[in-house]
Parts: sequence; structure tokens; C-alpha cells
Amino acid sequence: MPELKDKLKSDMVVAMKAKDATRLGTLRMVLAAVSNEEVAGKQARELTDEEIQRVLTREAKKRKEAAEAFESAGRAEQAAAERAEADVIAEYLPAQLSDDDLASLVDQAVAEVAEQVGGAPTQKQMGLVMKAANAKVAGRAEGSRVAAAVKAKLTS
Repeated sequence: MPELKDKLKSDMVVAMKAKDATRLGTLRMVLAAVSNEEVAGKQARELTDEEIQRVLTREAKKRKEAAEAFESAGRAEQAAAERAEADVIAEYLPAQLSDDDLASLVDQAVAEVAEQVGGAPTQKQMGLVMKAANAKVAGRAEGSRVAAAVKAKLTS
């Protein structure tokens, strides 16, 4: 069993014993999402730690979007609950890259693509640069941040 899934399960037991309702509910929800992902598709399989991190990232993004929606609807209590869940999920995700670190990884990706295409990449080759940049970032930054950094680099 992947280490991250073991950690999620053991932390769920700790939260159960500590009667920490927010943490317990969040971990149950995350483990359910992981289980759903495992049985999705043609054949059931066990997810790797990297795949579990992608599920966690997706769940954290859902919580942030829900919190924003509740906030704009004037429902501060529900927004706070969603943010609390997002904070619990964030504990299991890798640290996010700073803007400077992200910019340097994007620079490396642009250089790699420039080598492949034989010149500076253009806006039309943004997909190639995004693919290279996402491989380097490996879940340590949101896709929208990566896309914005790549677009800024290609237009400059």
C-alpha cells in the first residue's frame, strides 16, 4: 500500500480518537475520493503516491472554489468550513513553489523547448512549454500559475 494512503488512514484513526470532527470528516472524504479513483476505469487498481497527490490536489482545489462561492454568497460559516478542510488537505501536499522558483523552472522548460524546436518558442508552442514545465513542477504549483508564468515568459 502506498505510504501516503497509509498515513491518511492512520491520521484518520488519530482524528477519530481525538474527536476532531473537521479533520476526521476531511480525511474520510479524501480517502473516499482515493477509493473512487482506484475503482474508476475498466479495472480496479491501487494508486501510487503521485496519483494520490493528484487526487488530493483536485480535492483541495474543490474546497477553495467552494469557499469562494460561499463567500460571494454571503455564507461565511460554510466558507470557513471549506477553508478548514482545504487546510487539512494541504498538510498532505508538497510545499508550493515560490514565484521565483516557478519562474526559474519555466525558464528551464523554455530553454529545453528552444533546443528541441531550434529557436525561441512562440505562443503557438505554448503546449510544448507547458508539458515540459508541468513535468518539472510536479504538482508543486497550480496549473493556472504555471500557465500564467509560461505565457508571461513567451510574450516577453
